[in-house]
Amino acid sequence: MTHPTLICGSLAFDKIMQYHGRFGDTLLADQLHRVNVSFLVPTLRTEYGGCSANIAYNLNMLGGDPLIMATIGQDGADYLERLRNFGIKTRAIKTIGDAYTAQCFVTADQDNNQINAFHPGAMQFSHENNVADCGPLRVAIIAPDGRDGMLKHARDCAAQGIPFMFDPGQQLPMFSGEELLSFIDQATYLAANDYEFEMIVDRTGLTLEQIASRLDALVITRGEKGSEIYAGGERYDIPVVPAASIVDPTGCGDAYRAGLLYGIAQGYDWKTTGRLASLLGSIKIGHQGGQNHKFTPSEIADKFEAAFGYRFK
Repeated sequence: MTHPTLICGSLAFDKIMQYHGRFGDTLLADQLHRVNVSFLVPTLRTEYGGCSANIAYNLNMLGGDPLIMATIGQDGADYLERLRNFGIKTRAIKTIGDAYTAQCFVTADQDNNQINAFHPGAMQFSHENNVADCGPLRVAIIAPDGRDGMLKHARDCAAQGIPFMFDPGQQLPMFSGEELLSFIDQATYLAANDYEFEMIVDRTGLTLEQIASRLDALVITRGEKGSEIYAGGERYDIPVVPAASIVDPTGCGDAYRAGLLYGIAQGYDWKTTGRLASLLGSIKIGHQGGQNHKFTPSEIADKFEAAFGYRFK
């Protein structure tokens, strides 16, 4: 029996509103010091989100065994039921009774400019979870979450000898160079997009080669230009899989990371692991939200063979 993959990260609701005008027609540049405006948003939808659930959703469809460790608020019962209905383990999700689930409120205008507000809510209590309470684990990922929780879970994984991927994402600006160095020295793998990685280089003072040498693998994604994996002194260039349609990039990075984690858990080589991750990102971008696309393991195997000329299992 294989041990589960621990997914540490946020659980959140995304409230997405569409304004049919242009912000620029209402926001006056010389009056921004005293803004008092209201935008009529005829359309509103709620998406289930958060990095941990997005990653687990994809990993579960691949046939992996995700275990989410996160914090959810008093309004999270439906979300927990949804995850359980997918067959995703939720025993390591802690409900914070006097907080709301983390929520991002997104208002977009007709030019796709966005005004966002993020309420961290229960995410701020993620440090109350303990990796040691989760039992034996195959591998873990520390995805964007509460700052204290990310620091604690890295220490916990390192102390227990659990290999883990550090994925700082949008929380990266919260960490100092010294803290990032500590993450890198504790982690087995690091995954970041090109902008995030440049920030890591700037804050730590390390070169790409120096960072890669401290890890089993360094993964840098570059959007439509593909991605790179540095492992064992080698560089693997991973191509983008052309998407059937480009609808919404939300959650594409999480889908990619699910592919990485599945490949690691299955013992695939890095070229195959990266290609699987790339394929998942391509599938996700064709659907709205982070958890509305669907596939089966056999469908993924077929798509992988069509894209790369061999089957990965």
